[in-house]
Amino acid sequence: MRLKDKIAIVVGGGQQSGETIGNGRATCLRFAQEGATVLVVDYDLASAEDTVKMITDEGGQASALQADVRKEDDCRKITETCVERYGRIDILHNNVGRSRGDKGTVEMDADMWDELFELNLKSMFMTIKHALPVMREQKSGSIINISSTSSLCSRGTIAYKTSKGAINTMTHMIAMENAPYGVRANVIIPGLMDTPMAIERRAKERGIDRSIVRSERDAQVPLMGKMGTAWDVANAALFLASDEAGYVTGVQLPVDGGVSGKIG
Repeated sequence: MRLKDKIAIVVGGGQQSGETIGNGRATCLRFAQEGATVLVVDYDLASAEDTVKMITDEGGQASALQADVRKEDDCRKITETCVERYGRIDILHNNVGRSRGDKGTVEMDADMWDELFELNLKSMFMTIKHALPVMREQKSGSIINISSTSSLCSRGTIAYKTSKGAINTMTHMIAMENAPYGVRANVIIPGLMDTPMAIERRAKERGIDRSIVRSERDAQVPLMGKMGTAWDVANAALFLASDEAGYVTGVQLPVDGGVSGKIG
């Protein structure tokens, strides 16, 4: 098992309802399948508990924690709870983010800008801030942050793109700052994925069938004209979390079927 005896925190380990599995839940399951004990953190406790049940039904080990990562006290609580329950933190996987409410520059409301940055960027800074002392003391740890190809490619909205670009920059800084402590930090850059967050909202907002949303997104992907799934993101996270990536830090890893190869 590639994560045997490791303790992992997955922030955003629940998901909204939909026909497919989300990135956070799939990552929790893959980590557990490979031997990790997973602290499943989500704003929606019931959803986190659903993820835990899926893990334990497969014979894995996990527990749930409700947290609002917009609040620093809750981010501190994540670290404290993990150490209280399991004694250490080997992996911190940050999966929380949203694009709903984003607009073009002129139309963008400043309060919405702050709201998106608070959730997409500041929350990651705070979870990392409180986990780092534990990882530094251990002289080991893997931090994995989820960004987006929006950070690299042309988009019609500004706040999500800019916040995801800032995640890339922040992760690079954290990687260099903490390399002397044996703590690694890397970014996964998912492209167009078939997840509830991506499909359900767009179908609802536009009043169209999910199949239309899927076909439009599939058409943008160079690799076989097909979106990826949450399992593609989870498998990339598994590699970065594992000792196989023990010499990998400061990397931005696209998982996008070639979308970022069409920059522009």
